Amino acid sequence: MKVQSFQSFQKVVSNPFLYRLFLLKNLPMAFWAGLCVNQLTTNEAVIGVKYRYLNKNPFRSIYFAVLSMAAELSTGILAFAHIADKQANVSMLVVGLNAQFLKKATGTIHFKCTNGDDIAAAIQQTINTGEGVSIICRSVGVNEHNEIVANFEFNWSFKRK
Repeated sequence: MKVQSFQSFQKVVSNPFLYRLFLLKNLPMAFWAGLCVNQLTTNEAVIGVKYRYLNKNPFRSIYFAVLSMAAELSTGILAFAHIADKQANVSMLVVGLNAQFLKKATGTIHFKCTNGDDIAAAIQQTINTGEGVSIICRSVGVNEHNEIVANFEFNWSFKRK
């Protein structure tokens, strides 16, 4: 499934069948955890995850690793989309992570990242210079009552191949 632009990547993740294929190919654990894309624009991504049997912990909440996966996807899907838009051979890797868990995660949690413009600039910089570029992307998870459940900061590294 080769995408040629941001818009074609948006179409892939907004189509339930193609999105599931994308997850199975690239992020199989996200498929099993039930992560869904609620919104994807050039600057913003919102990923949802619902409390269910496969992602629960013994404390009747969403397992922290699943929350981490949803938060990381909210940042990483922006990078995937911008790399597709540039049609460049750029590698991406999480090289650091900070997390803060503030409230028990039950129900549906939405993680929002608004660093798409920063990601696009970092990708363009690595394409132009050939040097690796690192940026911090933030993702905030809120519950159905709009209460902050968790904050994440991912240090992404981009490098032209």
